[in-house]
Amino acid sequence: MSRNEIDAKKFQKSITKELDTVKDRVRNLIGSSHWGEEGKYKEAILRNVIRRFLPANLSLGTGFVIRKDNNRTQISNQIDIIVYDNTIPVLFSEGDFVITTYKNVKAIIEVKTKIRNSNLQEIIEKAKENGKLIVKEAFNGIFSYEYDDNINSSYVDDVLKSTKGHVNHLSLGKDIFIRFWKKEDRNRLCPPVINCEGDFYNIYRLEGLSFSYFISNLLDMACSEKLDDRWWFLFPIEGTKEVHRERTICLE
Repeated sequence: MSRNEIDAKKFQKSITKELDTVKDRVRNLIGSSHWGEEGKYKEAILRNVIRRFLPANLSLGTGFVIRKDNNRTQISNQIDIIVYDNTIPVLFSEGDFVITTYKNVKAIIEVKTKIRNSNLQEIIEKAKENGKLIVKEAFNGIFSYEYDDNINSSYVDDVLKSTKGHVNHLSLGKDIFIRFWKKEDRNRLCPPVINCEGDFYNIYRLEGLSFSYFISNLLDMACSEKLDDRWWFLFPIEGTKEVHRERTICLE
């Protein structure tokens, strides 16, 4: 490789390798008897990686989102990661802990050590309920460091259909990436999605790139400016990730 050549794909894979390498450091020291603290550590790892790429107007923390409409107040469950526009005041902040209203929320993320099909429904339901408090165009993601189950199970289809698009990005381990698409996107994908008339999810097998594509999609949705000048860097798969599409789940 010449000095002027840039290997964006190798760079993006290094993000996955970094997350995969450091995720077990706490467990190696304290064993499996303190799952809560290990979970907080893994949330912090992901927050720190995402923080490196955020523009100055976006901040990141953990906490709660509040929405009040017509004298009805709704409060989210605690959200592992909240990305918010810091040019709009929050209601409360202390360190990384934040309470804010939905208006400045750009992304929310539920972080898990491991997801299996048996606990996928519960995790998605929580993320779905939190997602209802923010605008539907915001990034609502589930990030799992590990996934060791059958992604082609019909149960996965049923769970994804139940979200009705409120959860729009999932990274299940370093290889499986799932994204929600609106029906108007069907024909602009290559190859196009021809078997769905409405909205849909695509499941992709991105060897070693699921984590970085999750973060890149977050940046694309959270940033107010278009990122088309660095598309080659954020999404480095030649021919786009659609060439690695495993299957499509149509929403009714």
